[in-house]
Amino acid sequence: MKLNSNLFPIFLFAALAVGVVVGGWLNFPNQNYLVAKNNSKNKLNKLIDFIDSEYVDDVKSDSIVNLTIDNILAQLDPHSVYIPPSEQAQVAESMKGDFVGIGVNFYMYKDSVAIIKPVENGPSEKAGIKAGDRILYADKTKLFGRKLPNDSLFSNLKGAEGSEILVTVYRKSENKKIKFKIKRGIVPIKSVDAAVLLNPTTGYIKINRFAETTYDEFKTGLTKLRELGAKSLVIDLRDNGGGYMEQAIAIADELLKDKQLIVFTKNKKGTLQKTYATASGSFESGKVVVLINENSASASEILAGAIQDNDRGTIVGRRSFGKGLVQREMDFDDGSAVRLTVARYYTPTGRSIQKPYSKGNESYSKEFDSRSTNGELYHKDSIKTPKTPKFKTPKGRIVYGGGGIVPDVFVPLEVGYGSEHTAYLLESGLLGHYVFEQLDRDRIVFKGLTFEQFKTKIDGTDLYFDAFQKYLFKNGIGMKLDNNKALVKRYLSAEFARQLYNESKYYEIVLKDDAMINAVLNKG
Repeated sequence: MKLNSNLFPIFLFAALAVGVVVGGWLNFPNQNYLVAKNNSKNKLNKLIDFIDSEYVDDVKSDSIVNLTIDNILAQLDPHSVYIPPSEQAQVAESMKGDFVGIGVNFYMYKDSVAIIKPVENGPSEKAGIKAGDRILYADKTKLFGRKLPNDSLFSNLKGAEGSEILVTVYRKSENKKIKFKIKRGIVPIKSVDAAVLLNPTTGYIKINRFAETTYDEFKTGLTKLRELGAKSLVIDLRDNGGGYMEQAIAIADELLKDKQLIVFTKNKKGTLQKTYATASGSFESGKVVVLINENSASASEILAGAIQDNDRGTIVGRRSFGKGLVQREMDFDDGSAVRLTVARYYTPTGRSIQKPYSKGNESYSKEFDSRSTNGELYHKDSIKTPKTPKFKTPKGRIVYGGGGIVPDVFVPLEVGYGSEHTAYLLESGLLGHYVFEQLDRDRIVFKGLTFEQFKTKIDGTDLYFDAFQKYLFKNGIGMKLDNNKALVKRYLSAEFARQLYNESKYYEIVLKDDAMINAVLNKG
């Protein structure tokens, strides 16, 4: 995959920003609040009609309407947004927690659809599809040698539950074409990446977003960990841009005692809506730690704030994003939607953690970048929240509002000062693409190895580290990795483990020397 050197920084940081922005869109109850209807034509409607009928040149009125809506919303706040039909469908699917398809992780490698890995126990794996296979045809539709957008690829592979599709693949390891008849099924999109033990008594749950199924996934993971002996729980909300507020509230309810306040909202009329924990929590007494960073936003901050303000647990990491606005959704007939900010939410002590946006959206987004330049990612003393008000928890601890959740225990970014780009690169899709291409060339090197043999083999060489550095340079990315070699090697090993084994093995490696995890375990 050839990356334009001028575009990569935009790609990398856009990917990070989208995670937070999408989470910001989705801090609303998972139900439609209003369905937009035009009962009477207003001035804007008349203008569009006038342009349609009288303007001297042909104009696409849809594009004018979309631009107008965007401009109107830009005058409000950074999280009131318009979502076109195509994006709305993708976001809705992601937040639903599953879709109907053949169950493969893939990307366009050169001119073909390359299978990174079939989904475990999914339709494709059951049919015999393997990592490294190239999909040549979906029924009679040719998929290789064409520059097909992702939505076209998805539409060819998705279909009704139970429907069949004939997939023709090229298997490089056998140098032959193979046909598979696959029955489409429900494929989960997990929001809980891992539920594993860090030690015999400490459980760990990683939540990547708050979707419709997140609470159920969390409860399943928590039950499993308790059966394995977990007495303490670490909830990892790093890089979790948010999602459905009810899901975060339901998880908080599992951890808090009856009648403890979880969150409250206030609308423009001053109406308060308070949400309290019930008596049904299943983990109300064990030790709780919540991990956050600068990309933890929205519903993540609701959960972290509830734990911190009720003196229920310890918040470890770096200051969170600072998104304390609640959106409601208005759907349009064409499948698009507007998500409009209708209230602010407040943590139990009464603090709003929404960072200022009065200077406009551009200034709002640059606040995120300023954290790397002012040293905040490396030193707790550099945290600056404008006009920060102080609040007291029931036990008298001081907590802060006005710009994100400030952690109780600060843990700096793992890379050296000025190497933020390297840290974010390791969690971008580029690393996964590199590992796939390495395995695609020589997958047999790892064939038959146990996981322990794999770790010994990959940890004992710099071969893949050196090749990754060359891969970056070849693609016009001038990052030098030597100063962060141990961290890069850890993420490389973890990604190899993910593609060769499973998600749990990825976390087994990546968490072993994780700075925040070490801060938790060493603190006891």
